[in-house]
Amino acid sequence: MGKTLECLKEPAPGGRGPDGCLSPKIAIVAALERELHPLVRNWRRTTVEHEGRQFRFYESSYAVVVCAGIGPAAGRRAAEAIIVRYAPEIVLSAGIAGALVPELKVGETIFPAAVVDTQDGSRRETAIRISPVGTTALGRTIVASTTEIADLAQKERLAKSYGAHAVDMESAAVGRAAQAHNLPFLVIKSISDEYDFELPEIEKFIQNSEFQTARFAFYVAMRPWRWLRVLRLARNTRIASENLCAWLRESVLTNTIVAGMVKPNP
Repeated sequence: MGKTLECLKEPAPGGRGPDGCLSPKIAIVAALERELHPLVRNWRRTTVEHEGRQFRFYESSYAVVVCAGIGPAAGRRAAEAIIVRYAPEIVLSAGIAGALVPELKVGETIFPAAVVDTQDGSRRETAIRISPVGTTALGRTIVASTTEIADLAQKERLAKSYGAHAVDMESAAVGRAAQAHNLPFLVIKSISDEYDFELPEIEKFIQNSEFQTARFAFYVAMRPWRWLRVLRLARNTRIASENLCAWLRESVLTNTIVAGMVKPNP
């Protein structure tokens, strides 16, 4: 790694900035900043406009993160923006996910071998197979990528229909963007809700791909019978985020999981 953040001020096509410094080689797309906050809290922040939309990038010497917003459309836009701006060598879809099988517990981190887009049933293999993690049970999982938050009935259906182990909303769209640019693609997800956990009513508080936290807090505050479930989800999400970022920090960013997929910085 070894490059300073001064090298990352204005990356240009081809992966180098105007001063010849290398730009980040690993592009990470997450839905919400809170999912990767433990990782990026001290990274350099840059806000850039791409095709009429504002994107906030978090830069380190080896990786760059963009927080897309919730849903496949937001994930695809953000993936395109980060690829065009930084010319990375690999694209990761990272964040939290819901478990579809009882074996996956809160905080467990998986490295799916495949992503199924439930909109059309298409299946996309990831590059994890060439990593040592790909030989483990966590590297042989499948994630179903949906357009809406899955309730208990939907979770059961996704597990049966696709043989999936977890569910998210962005990984299939990020994978399509990576494929369009002929880039290797990985998915790293940490479980925030187990297969039998009934999520609070959060779908109605997603607007323009963003979660309306203040509205949701007011809604819950007026319904004390929902407090325990919301508190459990908040705790579980924090655990999932911390474990996910530990994997990213210690494995991905030190070129363990992505070994052989990107070239080391000179």
